[in-house]
Amino acid sequence: MEKVHILIAEDDPVLREVYAKKFSLSGYDILTVVNGEEAIQAVTKKAPDILILDLNMPVLDGFAVMEKFPRSARSFPIIVLTNFGNEQNRKRAEELGADDYFVKNEMTIKSLLDMVEKLLKGKSFWRS
Repeated sequence: MEKVHILIAEDDPVLREVYAKKFSLSGYDILTVVNGEEAIQAVTKKAPDILILDLNMPVLDGFAVMEKFPRSARSFPIIVLTNFGNEQNRKRAEELGADDYFVKNEMTIKSLLDMVEKLLKGKSFWRS
């Protein structure tokens, strides 16, 4: 059975490695990218089952990625991860179609994994 494919767009190398390791150990197929431009290229090449997206990245930010793939035109959910807990960023992310929003210092890897599993179970492409 094909593994669920998760794309992680995160410019922080430590966090990127932690997320990739945790999700790989949980049985997911992981691809990581370091900026919004790479995220767009990766999605265009192979749409993920879920996108974990940092907002503050070089080249193109997470908002630009969400603008490129609006909810009505994509088959995968997006979980936004950010250091910015302000209401303005949260509102903009929701308007652009984020399926969930985590402030990094307020979340755990376990809560992120739980959210990924919850979102995937709600989709028709869930493959467990």
